[in-house]
Amino acid sequence: MSNFAAKRNRPLSPNIQIYRPQLTSVLSIVNRITGVALSIYAVALVVWLVAAATGPWAYATVQGAIESRIGQIALLGCTFAFFLHLCGGIRHLVWDTVHGFELRSIYISGWAVVAASVALSALAWIASLFVAG
Repeated sequence: MSNFAAKRNRPLSPNIQIYRPQLTSVLSIVNRITGVALSIYAVALVVWLVAAATGPWAYATVQGAIESRIGQIALLGCTFAFFLHLCGGIRHLVWDTVHGFELRSIYISGWAVVAASVALSALAWIASLFVAG
């Protein structure tokens, strides 16, 4: 068997069939996804502001879409994406100070990012219920 044929039969690394996603890689990917999602939500915010400036009919149309079930789910996703991206950014700022690189610290801070994002999202929605009345 030639050397070329032996190399072609080897699986690519990491082999997707045996690779187990780790918290660090999942949070890295999710941080990038939330960054893109927040860019899309920023465009939606501009649409809402333009509708508010355009007049009552345009504002009522956009506000109706936001108040729908799908709109509320999108707002919840936006809130969670914001806090996950924010907490992940704070985690990276701590890393920029050359702290928290021990494996145990990395996993503790990763789970702290997830827990803080859930808690802050819940607090934001509870506060919005009090403000809305």
